[in-house]
Amino acid sequence: MELLTKAQNTMTDKKTQYRIKTKKLCYRLSSTVDQFKWLFKREVTPKAYILKNVDFEARPGEITAIAGASGAGKTTLLEIVAGMIPLSSSTAGQVIVNDQPMNAQHFRRVSGYVTQEEALFPLLTVEETLLYSARLRFHGGHQKATSRVSELLRELGLQHVANVRIGSESSRGISGGEKRRVSIGVDLVHDPAVLLLDEPTSGLDSSSAFDVALLLKTMASTQGKTIVLTIHQPGFRILELIDQILLLSNGTVIHNGPLHMLEQRLRYAGHSIPLQVNVLEFAIEVMEDLIIHVEESEIEYGEIEEEFKHVRPNSIIGNVHEDIVLYANPLFKEVFILGHRFSNIICRTKQLFAARIMQALLAGFVLGTIFMNAANDPRRAKLQTQIGFFAFSLTFLMSSATEGLPIYLQERRILMRETSRGAYRISSYVISNTLVFLPFLLGVALLYATPVYWLVGLRREIDGFLYFSLVVWMVILMSNSLVACFSALVPNFIMGTSLVAGLTGSFFLFSGFFIPKEDIPSYWTFMHYLSLFKYPLECFLINEYGGEQGRRRCLQSVGGDCILYGDWFLMQQGLKPSQKWINLGIMLGFIIGYRWLGFLILWYRSYRINSYKPKPRGHAGKEVKKKAGATERGSPVSQRKEGDSPWPRLAKASARKFASRNA
Repeated sequence: MELLTKAQNTMTDKKTQYRIKTKKLCYRLSSTVDQFKWLFKREVTPKAYILKNVDFEARPGEITAIAGASGAGKTTLLEIVAGMIPLSSSTAGQVIVNDQPMNAQHFRRVSGYVTQEEALFPLLTVEETLLYSARLRFHGGHQKATSRVSELLRELGLQHVANVRIGSESSRGISGGEKRRVSIGVDLVHDPAVLLLDEPTSGLDSSSAFDVALLLKTMASTQGKTIVLTIHQPGFRILELIDQILLLSNGTVIHNGPLHMLEQRLRYAGHSIPLQVNVLEFAIEVMEDLIIHVEESEIEYGEIEEEFKHVRPNSIIGNVHEDIVLYANPLFKEVFILGHRFSNIICRTKQLFAARIMQALLAGFVLGTIFMNAANDPRRAKLQTQIGFFAFSLTFLMSSATEGLPIYLQERRILMRETSRGAYRISSYVISNTLVFLPFLLGVALLYATPVYWLVGLRREIDGFLYFSLVVWMVILMSNSLVACFSALVPNFIMGTSLVAGLTGSFFLFSGFFIPKEDIPSYWTFMHYLSLFKYPLECFLINEYGGEQGRRRCLQSVGGDCILYGDWFLMQQGLKPSQKWINLGIMLGFIIGYRWLGFLILWYRSYRINSYKPKPRGHAGKEVKKKAGATERGSPVSQRKEGDSPWPRLAKASARKFASRNA
């Protein structure tokens, strides 16, 4: 198979090549107690072994493929090698990088990790996606990043779609194979010496899958990169590009070596490989069909448990003393780049951008005309009408903020991927996100406040209008911060919408509009002070009835005599004119508080590697016998004695099984 002739990347020449080894690597799920059923019956989930004494090696200039059926432990092994699963009581063995224990923090920055799930911004073009990633990962300026992106576009074969948007299910963009190459390119912009990929050909047609595999082989051969990938059902042509194959079954190594050695083992076991089936696919099929018939194993669980007992704090993550540049750019530059990217996304999100503007403008005119007529009706109380208007305005402003939830959730997926590889700080993301929304939400606040304030007939003073607009802006920022905070916590859009709607309703209930503070039970009083409705509602009342015209305004009269002026009404409510600035400070505190809480949640999600627990899948999650001498099926070939291969026994078991079927 001839490879594409490409110029060797000059950046890689200056970089160290990495040889990766694992020694007796084991991983298990710890025993857990069911969180609900223990109320009735104590149920304990037994320990499940995901990886069992895995030994393999990945060398520079080669593609090492981790293969196996679903649930074999491929992704778990790749995540451990990538430094995404650190040392814990559930991990034993060693990951060696260039003859030293792996330092995960350093390794994540010199390697690229491409997940199976593509996390890209659909509204950015291919060139913009790579350019933003390059600017975040490079020390140099914009010109250096642009040069690298141009080189990468040629290398990936994406020049013809450089100005095409990524696209999504609802908007047409580039093809699936091109999108997969963009995902690879995002982790190639800083020219990593190691590239790890989780099923890069999954979901692609045979032609696109081969293009991706050929691209990886070219990079490994011409640039000396160490490439490790997981693969499920590769085609004939893709197998020819793979140098080493690690075949797993239930977390156990079945084969470790070149493809031709696997073919020899199958033939030695008495299997005849059909012409229309490739060697690896046939081996996986035979292995899954026959592994349950193996009655003996050389690996005992007692030996694996002994490995866990001798785990040392540095057995997986070593303390390699070397200079590590944590981030390529200072904080202010990261904020600028992320802010520029987020601004483009907001402006191109027509549904959100146009809908939010039209919603604010139309709501201002409609509400203004409705409450203008009601206020001029002599049969209704003007005070009650205006307070109702203030309450409804707050409800509208708070509830409209949930429209930004899908954008936050989409950003969170990309944020987790980028920050885990050291592209930028989480604090930079939170600051840039906040700064970008400030002018946009100010415009929304003015579009709403301008028509509604004058149409309703509120206090006709310029300082009153400016303060009213400021309060509206603060309310929108509070609701936006609330949504940003809980978007970092919730798993999906439905859960986020339900949580935000429930909190908004609770805040409105305890604001003092429906139930006065004095009538709220003492054990619920704290909700009154935490309500996001309380402080802006008081600001609206003070602004309307506390100015020069407001405090002399007659709100109620009997027989031509005024019995309630504006300043008297504020005294009845326990409000003072000076409180309007104190309340603004409290609202600013809510904005900062929710942003800070959202930052902490994102920080925890990004750096909670120690609490990572993958779900058991397939056979890997089956219960393990704990008796002395209990064995597992399918021990590693590398640990068996010479001449004691499992393949003859597999062949005999296969013959018995197929004979019984034919009978």
